[in-house]
Amino acid sequence: MKLLDGRVALVTGASHGIGRAVAKMYADSGAYVLALSRSHDTLHETVDDISRRGGRADAIIADLADPSAANDLAARILQQVGKLDILVANAAMLGPMARLAETDGAAWEEVFNLNLHGNFRLVKALDPLLQESDAGRAIFVSSGVARTCKAGWGAYAASKAALEALAKIYANETIDTNLRVNVVDPGRVRTAMRAAAYPYEHPMTLPAPEDMTGVFLELASPQCAHHGETLKA
Repeated sequence: MKLLDGRVALVTGASHGIGRAVAKMYADSGAYVLALSRSHDTLHETVDDISRRGGRADAIIADLADPSAANDLAARILQQVGKLDILVANAAMLGPMARLAETDGAAWEEVFNLNLHGNFRLVKALDPLLQESDAGRAIFVSSGVARTCKAGWGAYAASKAALEALAKIYANETIDTNLRVNVVDPGRVRTAMRAAAYPYEHPMTLPAPEDMTGVFLELASPQCAHHGETLKA
């Protein structure tokens, strides 16, 4: 028996990078994966790869920056698979790398709309399903810059700091339930976002996304005891 047999997991931003690696690892561990992204072609590559590996997955095309994207998400999940046990809130955008005074206000709002508000809308829509699970799990993907607040990281760092606050609030609200809420800081990892942020860094000096999925499996496990924590991959 595999660790996540019988579990249903929704992984956002599953068309590439960390999201794709986690979706594949969860499927390998027995979960039925709902892979969500706004990118149709690359998302289906994730689902097809899971199927070739003998796993089970469906694609959900949705742009979480759209305020209405999560409105019918719970109903869609119930219709497709009947329940939800695990949420991995991974979808995010980097936005402008610039000093605050030089950052365009519309660009700032765009980053917050996905990185923070999109995840708030996910919690609002999916909390009833996660609470109904005998071992609900909500895992939010953050970044070290949420705490170091590096100069020039502006909207991304501020939105990830706010996301960590959102996750801690959610953890405190659910402390007496079967739901476990945690944050993952993946650290240095070979992704397109990392390459955009550090264009002079050689990507092959970094671990691949598949190398840091272990913490996501630990936090998704029905035996997980972590709650309200930020764990490094």
